[in-house]
Amino acid sequence: MMRLLAFFLALIVAAQAPALAQSEDPILVPDISQHEIVLRQGFTGANLLLYGAVLDPADSDAQYDVVVVLKGPSEPILVREKDRFFGIWVNSDDTAYRSVPSFYAIASSRPVLDIVDERTAAIYELGLDYLQLSPSGSIDPAEQQRFAEGLVDLRQRQGLYGQYDTGVEISQGVLYRADIPIPSNVVSGRYVAETFAIYDGRVISSATSEVQVFKEGFELGVEEAANDYSFFYGLFAVGLSVFMGWAAGRLFALV
Repeated sequence: MMRLLAFFLALIVAAQAPALAQSEDPILVPDISQHEIVLRQGFTGANLLLYGAVLDPADSDAQYDVVVVLKGPSEPILVREKDRFFGIWVNSDDTAYRSVPSFYAIASSRPVLDIVDERTAAIYELGLDYLQLSPSGSIDPAEQQRFAEGLVDLRQRQGLYGQYDTGVEISQGVLYRADIPIPSNVVSGRYVAETFAIYDGRVISSATSEVQVFKEGFELGVEEAANDYSFFYGLFAVGLSVFMGWAAGRLFALV
C-alpha cells in the first residue's frame, strides 16, 4: 500500500514541479480511503484511512509533525445537568451551545502539546481541551468549563469524540497515515478532514478533504418522514409501542 502511494505521489510531484520550485513551504497532498459513507440498516461503523505526503521543495532534512482533524457537521445543543433530589435524578442547571461538532476526532504523530503550545492549539482547535463550543448567552467561565467538560466526556463515551496522540504514522519523513474509527451513531452530513504539517511549533501548511455521510433507501425514508411529518410520525411511534406491548402481553399469556 505505501509503495503504491509513493508511486502516485511521485507522479503528483512531477506534475507540480514548476509550482514547487517557486515555493519554499512544504506542500501537503492529502487523500481519504473513501469519500462517501452510507448509513444502511445494520451499519456497525467504519474505519476511515486518511493518508498522504508532506512534500518539501527545499529538499531539507526537516522532520515535520502531522496532525489530522476530522469534524462532523455542527449543531446547536442543550446540555442539562442532573442532580439527585430525594433519591431521584432530576434536571437542574442547563446551558445551550450554538455550534457543537457532532463528531470530532484528532490524530497526531506525537501528543499535541509536544508539538505546539497551548495558544496555537486553541487557534486551530487541536485537541478536545481546545474545542470552541460557542455557548449561547452569558455564562460564568467556571460553569462554562464544567458544562464543556461534561459534554466532551459524554460524547467520548458515545464514541463521537476521540483523541489519538500517536495515531499518525510517518514513513520516510514524507508519507503519513492515520486510521479514524467512525461509530455507528454518527449523523448524516458533510465531514471535513483537515491535515496540518507542523515544524518547530508552527503550522506551516494545511489542506482539507471532505467525506459525505448519508442515508439511503428505507433509512432515508424514515428520516424524511420523521422530519416532514413529525406529528404523525410521533403518533405512529407511540401507537406501535402500545401495540407491541399489547402483543407481547397476549403472547406471554398464551404460553
